[in-house]
Amino acid sequence: MGSIKVIGLGTGTIDQLPLGLYKQIVNGEQTVYTRTLDHPVVGQLKAEGVTFESMDNVYLAHEDFESVYNNISKWLVEKGQNEDIIYTVPGHPMVAERTVQLLLSQDQVHVEILGGQSFLDTIFTAVRIDPVEGFQFLDGTSLNRSQIEYRQHLIIGQVYDSLVASEVKLTLMEDLPHDYPVKVIQKAGSSEENVKTVPLYELDRHFEFSNLTTLYVKPADDELLHHQFRSIREVIRVLRGPNGCPWDRKQTHESLRKFLIEEAYEVIDAIGEEDDEHIAEELGDVLLQVMLHSQIAEDNGYFTVDDVIRSITDKMIERHPHVFGDVDVSSSDEVKVNWEAIKQKGKPKAASALDDLNESLPRLLFALEIQKKVSKVGFDWDDADLMFDKVKEEIEEFEEALSNGSIDEAELEFGDLLFSLVNVARFYKIDPEVALHRTCDKFIKRFQNLENMMESENVSIEEASLEVMDQYWEKAKQL
Repeated sequence: MGSIKVIGLGTGTIDQLPLGLYKQIVNGEQTVYTRTLDHPVVGQLKAEGVTFESMDNVYLAHEDFESVYNNISKWLVEKGQNEDIIYTVPGHPMVAERTVQLLLSQDQVHVEILGGQSFLDTIFTAVRIDPVEGFQFLDGTSLNRSQIEYRQHLIIGQVYDSLVASEVKLTLMEDLPHDYPVKVIQKAGSSEENVKTVPLYELDRHFEFSNLTTLYVKPADDELLHHQFRSIREVIRVLRGPNGCPWDRKQTHESLRKFLIEEAYEVIDAIGEEDDEHIAEELGDVLLQVMLHSQIAEDNGYFTVDDVIRSITDKMIERHPHVFGDVDVSSSDEVKVNWEAIKQKGKPKAASALDDLNESLPRLLFALEIQKKVSKVGFDWDDADLMFDKVKEEIEEFEEALSNGSIDEAELEFGDLLFSLVNVARFYKIDPEVALHRTCDKFIKRFQNLENMMESENVSIEEASLEVMDQYWEKAKQL
C-alpha cells in the first residue's frame, strides 16, 4: 500500500518553502500532483525540473466546488493505494484546504501532512493586524451570515471570481453599511502583492479575481451592530446592573406584568394600522419585556434568555416533525392534530378536560379557551343557527332578569350572553378580544372626530342634545 504526502507551497515565492520540503519535491523521482498549476511556486519549481500533474481539469468538469474537491480526493486515494505520491496545495495543507480534510477523513490510504507556510501569516502582515485580538477566517464560497462575528477581524478566502465576490458583498451588506471599507488582497506574500481598500458596494467590480484573492473586513463599531441580538442583551444587562437605571433595577416579574399585556395590544393596534414600521417598533417593545423578564431571572439565578430561546427552539422542532422529521401531513388541520398529540405526550391523563386553564387571561380569551377545551371532547355545536338561537335565548333571559330588578341575576345573565357570543366568534374563527379591541379603537377615533367637528363649528359638546351629537356621530362615521 502506498501513501500520500501533502506539502503546502506557501503563498508567494519558492523562498517561503522550508528546505526540507523543497528537497522532498525537487529530489523525488515521482510525479508531483498538485491541486492547481495557478500558483507562482509551481512555475518556479517546474523551472527546476519538477514535473507536476494538476487537477485543474476537474474544476472544468463540475459546477460546484464540493464536487470538485470530492473528485480530487477520490482520485488521489485511488493513486495512493498503489504508490507513494506527493500532493501539493497552496498555502498550508491545514488552512482552507477542503481536499486535505477529505483525505484525512478516509482510512484507505495513509496521509502524512508535511507542512508549509500558511497564507494567513502573509495576510496578517499585509493588513497589519495582530490575530491575538481575535479573528475569523471564513470561506467566501459558502459564507453564512449567522456565522459572522463582526466584532473581530474578518478574513474571507476562496474569493475566486466576481460571482463569489458578489455573493459575499450581498451577505455582508445585510449587516454593514453599503460604503463600509473592505480590503481586497491580491497575491499576498508575493512580489506582486497588492492591497486595495474599496467601499463594500464596489466589492465585485473592477477586479481580476483569482484563487490568490482574499478579503479583509475590519471590526465593526458597536453602533453598527445594534440590530443584532447580542446588543439588546448587553443593553438590558447594563440597565439592570449596579450602575444601571434605578427604574429597571427595581422591576420584578410581577411589576412588569401589565406592561407585557399593554405592549401586546399595541402590536395589535399597529397591525390594524397596516403600518410596518410601527409594527416593528411595537414588536421591539414586546421583545424588551421578554429581555427584562429573562434578565431578572438571570440576576436571581433561575434561568437566562438562553434557556428561553432553547426552550422555544426545542419545542418548535419537536412539534413540527413534518418539517424537521419524517412525518407526512397533507393539511394544516393535520398539523394541529399532531401538535395537540405531541403536547400531551408524557403528560399524565387529565382528570378533567378543563385542567390547566390559564387563569391570567382576560375573561373573553378565558371563555374562548374553555370552549376550545370542551370542544376537543365533543361538547360543541356544529351548527351556527343553534348558536344564534342560544344568543337570542340569553338576551331574553337578561331582559327578564332586568325586569325582575335583580342586579345580581342580571349580571350572571349578561355573562351568559357574552359567553354565548364568544362561542359564535369561535365558530367563525374570530378572536373576541381582538374584535372588541378594534371596536374600542374605532369608537375612540369616531368620538374624537365628533369632538373636532363640533369644536370647529363652535358647538358645545357639554350643551348639545343627544340628537345633535348623534347627527355629528353619523358624520364622523363617514370619515
